[in-house]
Amino acid sequence: MAVTIVIGGFFGDEGKGKIVSHLVREDSPSIVARGGVGPNAGHTVKVDGEEFGTRLTPSGFFDEECRLLVGAGTLIDPEVMNQEIEKLDIEDRIGIDKRCGIIEQKHINRDKKDSRLSDEIETTGTGCGPANEDRVARKLKQAKDIPKLKKYLTDVPKEINNAIKNNKDILVEGAQGFGLSLIYGTYPYVTSKDTGASQAACDVGIGPTKIDEVLIVFKAYPTRVGAGPFPTEMTEEEAQEHGVEEYGTVTGRPRRVGKWMKDWAEYAVMVNGATQAAITCIDKYDQRCRGITDYQELTEKAKKFIEKKEREMGVPVTLISTGPRNDETIDLRKEKL
Repeated sequence: MAVTIVIGGFFGDEGKGKIVSHLVREDSPSIVARGGVGPNAGHTVKVDGEEFGTRLTPSGFFDEECRLLVGAGTLIDPEVMNQEIEKLDIEDRIGIDKRCGIIEQKHINRDKKDSRLSDEIETTGTGCGPANEDRVARKLKQAKDIPKLKKYLTDVPKEINNAIKNNKDILVEGAQGFGLSLIYGTYPYVTSKDTGASQAACDVGIGPTKIDEVLIVFKAYPTRVGAGPFPTEMTEEEAQEHGVEEYGTVTGRPRRVGKWMKDWAEYAVMVNGATQAAITCIDKYDQRCRGITDYQELTEKAKKFIEKKEREMGVPVTLISTGPRNDETIDLRKEKL
């Protein structure tokens, strides 16, 4: 049994929702817990041909036996949370830590009215930054202060650590990407807290000695929404030639597209102590790979790309996404771990 943390290695939008949903289908963990900043990051999951974009709910929502938890380090927008609970019909399976910070309308207003945040940094406008400011200033409401969240409240660290004692599988889902970390990312073009594996563990209340695997997710072609450095960025024409025109899950804004960032990928693996990596969108690197589920059937071009990244990063690539559907995945964990 294992405790696994899944985080993004570039600037978000790496396909973490797809990877987490695959792990849930294959491993049936007892708990999927969400860390991260808050509703400023969307995870996309395809279930039976239907696409869901969630902003706070863990990506294991489709497994009816799975307990879904939102860690204390995560900010909650009660309106967004309640909409997702109703839409996904997870009222009996969701637990929200009583210490989650609460985003209020005033935080959203400040986020949108601050010209530096909205125009220069190009934040999502979801109120996360101003809410975290109030959290640091010790004047932020918590989930326990919101009556309509009362029935979902729990102590997430207690639940998770009790499950660990009972040898249950736990999956911790981070959000954003390591390039957006407040501490290690492309400051000041970052989010309002750290986005690494250590922070994800802290968000849900798991000590470092209890983590078994850190799975870092990279995209064959990194993308970025909003302003900030992107040294390998392609022109719009180049991106279209590679078939990688994309839009953000939360903002709907076009994603900037670039080529693989070798030095950054190696650095992200090092700082996060990654034990394995996933590479998504290999079908956009080579369209002939679309839908393949057997590694040996990948093109030589794709195999050379993946094997080179393994050598550079020093960790095995255990999961390869060959398309948006959950079954369009190559899982090499049994062979490589």
